[in-house]
Amino acid sequence: MSGHSKWANIKIKKGKSDAQRGKAFTKLGRELAIAVKQGGANPDANSRLRDAIAKAKAANMPNDNISRSIKKAAGEGDGDNYEEITYEGYGPGGVAVIVEAATDNRNRTAGDIRHYFDKFGGNLGQSGSVSFMFNKKGIMLIENDGKISEDNIMMDVLDAGADDLSTDEDYFEILTEPGDFSKVREALESKGYEFAEASVSMLPTTMTKLTDAGQIEQMERLIDNLEDMDDVQNVYHNWEQEE
Repeated sequence: MSGHSKWANIKIKKGKSDAQRGKAFTKLGRELAIAVKQGGANPDANSRLRDAIAKAKAANMPNDNISRSIKKAAGEGDGDNYEEITYEGYGPGGVAVIVEAATDNRNRTAGDIRHYFDKFGGNLGQSGSVSFMFNKKGIMLIENDGKISEDNIMMDVLDAGADDLSTDEDYFEILTEPGDFSKVREALESKGYEFAEASVSMLPTTMTKLTDAGQIEQMERLIDNLEDMDDVQNVYHNWEQEE
């Protein structure tokens, strides 16, 4: 149960450079709202809401914001009804891209996503066109601040029922099956662990390198523009970026 943390390379570097915290919190609020609409506002009885709360806390979303999002979604009146849709396609150089959206207007969202794929050297594909290159996994990152014993965390992770533990100088990365994510996360939380990332995500099984400077720039712009869309919740890809 050891190795290099691929997920930290893919996500955390982007997160540290992303100044748009307000937009990130808006997306997390939408995720909380969807969880409430599907299973109610009581996290004790709604595992998806518990997971959404954990993801929001890992992103440093203030507790007041979390509470407001839950109360708004649970209230009567003109609540937004979001539909969850997944889009798949290829970026420049054959990079596989999965886009998860939550929208109240699927035609608008599909048009905007297709526009960005076309504009930045990619093409939007059919459902299933790239998802076979990803595994759905529960992913948790814990900062490796030098205060956590690798032996201790390995024992705790195994006891919690996780599949794998990888380590590097910055993070411990814990992987679970999607159905075990809540159980493992809650078991580790009960032992006092705090997460820099906690979500069920799509992890690439193969990576694609880009060497052409033009394609690299296009890929960066494709990801940035997709992530900047209000309707887009998550963007996953298998681009192996340079350290």
